[in-house]
Amino acid sequence: MSDQDAAGAAARTVERALAAVLSARSGDRGGADGIDTGASLLAADPAADAELRLRGAQFVRLAWERGWQPADVVRLVRRDLDGSHLRIFAELTAAEARRYERLPPRWAAQLADLDEEREARPHRTDRFSYATAVLELYLLLVRLPAIEPVGPVPGTPLHVAAPADGEPRMLTRIRALLAKAEATGYPQEAEALTAKAQELMARHSIDEALLADRTHRGDVPGACRIGVDAPYETAKAILLDAVASANRCRAVWNSAYGFSTVVGFEPDLEAVELLHTSLLVQGTAAMTRAEAGQRAAGRKRTKTFRQSFLLAYAHRIGERLALATEQATEQAAEQAAAERSTEERADRPDKGVGGLLPVLAAREVAVADRMDRMFPETVATRVRGATDAEGWTHGTSAANAARVPGGPGPADGPDSADRPGGTDRRGRIRPAP
Repeated sequence: MSDQDAAGAAARTVERALAAVLSARSGDRGGADGIDTGASLLAADPAADAELRLRGAQFVRLAWERGWQPADVVRLVRRDLDGSHLRIFAELTAAEARRYERLPPRWAAQLADLDEEREARPHRTDRFSYATAVLELYLLLVRLPAIEPVGPVPGTPLHVAAPADGEPRMLTRIRALLAKAEATGYPQEAEALTAKAQELMARHSIDEALLADRTHRGDVPGACRIGVDAPYETAKAILLDAVASANRCRAVWNSAYGFSTVVGFEPDLEAVELLHTSLLVQGTAAMTRAEAGQRAAGRKRTKTFRQSFLLAYAHRIGERLALATEQATEQAAEQAAAERSTEERADRPDKGVGGLLPVLAAREVAVADRMDRMFPETVATRVRGATDAEGWTHGTSAANAARVPGGPGPADGPDSADRPGGTDRRGRIRPAP
């Protein structure tokens, strides 16, 4: 048999295997029987392996073109499949990514995480089991719907600029401070480290806005996706929405696929990613400590306690973040006004205290416009109220103790957030249909 004939035979084997999977009726045993049939065909024909990998790379590219980034698919594979599927996806994605000289922003970190998966999960299985895993993964990929893109796909004309070397030094400092705050076992040290990181974060965002305005840099809002994983995903989505709003971004929660899309200017998106991760770590640690105390007292309603705790934590954090943002903006505006000479303010009175506020307002309008164009048909969702008073009280206390950007430190005293019964953030969580 010639090489051309062998390639044709391999292609026919793969076509038959895929047809068996795609034509099988879903539900009951229909889908499983189709996968078993396809896996048997592939297992019996080792010459079809190269063609099978080629089809996989095509499915990965198709997912990219439908708006999915590597990390988005990883979340689904972890949720719906298992480690063997993740290893196969990591190999296919790495092979497809190597075809492009440059990759869009944020992709490098996602691909690095996939490289770790490839190294940690070697293949140890028979041909039939391997083929079964491949077909199950391919079925997931081809069924992915088109979603709102958050950036260019590798190889498109939109992505022509080389990525910057490293990240801004300010963000490197912020990231290091937050990492130390999360790792230390001393609350006072954690508070000091986080307070400094938050101060730098708030100032960095405002400085970037003013710089873009002065230099007419032409910045436009972008978008990124952040995973919102079970359990207690509603409370986690509310927390992310609070962080996004405080950083002049908008968040849209897609509950079906386990992520929120955050829309905003790039410095603000970076702040949202860092701060959300840090606050989630702080909240989870505080919940674990509070839960241990509840168990020691003989309580067993762990699920309702956790749900109420995280809802209260997210609600109170939202209030504190909104206040901290307002204070930081006022301080920055006053500082900008004070730095101008008396003569300049006399010549251009519009550039005093109000000089910063129009810049920020224009950016908020641009973010809202971008979000409305990306998500023209979003809906509000009602949040299930908290039912555990102890969980709500402990969650509020944890939020009062958490450090927030630009804020004066832990909040003092109770307020309206000390009551269970739901949140007022219903209109700001918009699950994609």
